[in-house]
This record gives sequence, C-alpha cells and structure tokens, in this order.
Amino acid sequence: MQKKLDALLSAAGITLPEQQKQQLLGYVGMLDKWNKAYNLTSVRDPQQMLVRHILDSIVVNPYLQGSRFIDVGTGPGLPGIPLAIVRPDAHFTLLDSLGKRVRFLRQVQHELGLKNIEPVQSRVEAFMPEPPFDGVISRAFASLQDMLSWCHHLPVKGQGYFYALKGVRPEDELAQLPEGVVLEAVIRLHVPELEGERHLVVLKATEFN
Repeated sequence: MQKKLDALLSAAGITLPEQQKQQLLGYVGMLDKWNKAYNLTSVRDPQQMLVRHILDSIVVNPYLQGSRFIDVGTGPGLPGIPLAIVRPDAHFTLLDSLGKRVRFLRQVQHELGLKNIEPVQSRVEAFMPEPPFDGVISRAFASLQDMLSWCHHLPVKGQGYFYALKGVRPEDELAQLPEGVVLEAVIRLHVPELEGERHLVVLKATEFN
C-alpha cells in the first residue's frame, strides 16, 4: 500500500511528508475495515480506494482558497478527510445527515488525531454556520443548481467559493447558472490510474441568495 501510494503521488506530482502519508494509509485502512459492516463506499479494494478516494480528493488541494471549508454530503469523509490531512493549517467541517457515517468520521478523527476536522450530523438546509465558510466543497450533489440552492447560506457572503467535483465537464449545468453566480474556473484534474474525466468547477456567488 505504501509503494502504491508513493507511485500515485509521484505520478500526480504531489510531495507529502511521511506523517501525512501514514495518516492517508490509516484512513484507507479504517475505511476498508468499517466498510464491511457500514457499507460506506462501493469501492471494496483498498488499492482502488487510494486512486478513487485519496488521489481523487487531494488533487483539488492547490485550487482551494481560504482556511475554513465545509464538505457537504461528505459520506465517509470524501473529499474532506484526505484534504484535511494534506492541509493541516485549514479547518474542515464534515457535514452528513446519516448517523453511521458521522460515527465513522468521529472514529477517524480520534484514531488519526485529526484536530482540524469537525464531523456534524445535519441536513444541509438546517445547518447554520457561525462564522460562514471560505469554501463549500462537494462531490456528491446531483447538479450545480442543487448545490447552490441548498448551500447558498454557507459561504462568506459575496466572497466565499463553491467547489464542485465533477466527472465530465457539466456543460448543461454551466449554461443554466442563476444570475448572481460567477463561474470562476473549470479545471481539468489529473488523477493517475483513474478512468474517465475529472473536473473541478469553481463558482462564486455575488448576489445569489
């Protein structure tokens, strides 16, 4: 697993300290162990978890601006936990409505000693941030429109960003962005050994509410 992770990081041009690598491997170990009882992810092979969960999450890191983020619909902590590991100076709120997932996240927080995450069980519409976030991250929403509609109250007004992790470039959704939402960038991501495309859509809401 260590060799596989090293090879993937090298192929992606990412350099990490040893402690962060061990935390990422520890997270995959926990995900594999808990998955058998909790069914947290459809990916069963730990080596594939390195590709489809770890690398797929941390390639986003260079594009995040700010220090306070919320991962909405985080599930088993994706992309929030890998990002929190490689960005220890930032804080990540991990939001999910399902109790078993949040219990898993708390166990990860405890076992890996992650001081910069806060697992929260709540529906996104009901969660009131204090203070608001620099960035709202998600790879679970069906559409950009839903993400904006349900999460509009989460970022710093007029300044915070929405980061949506997508597969193919979502042309239809981009064409239907509401007024007051600015498309900052669509970044094609390189994830070694991952089939299919990956894009990061970065939005900024100026007037949208």
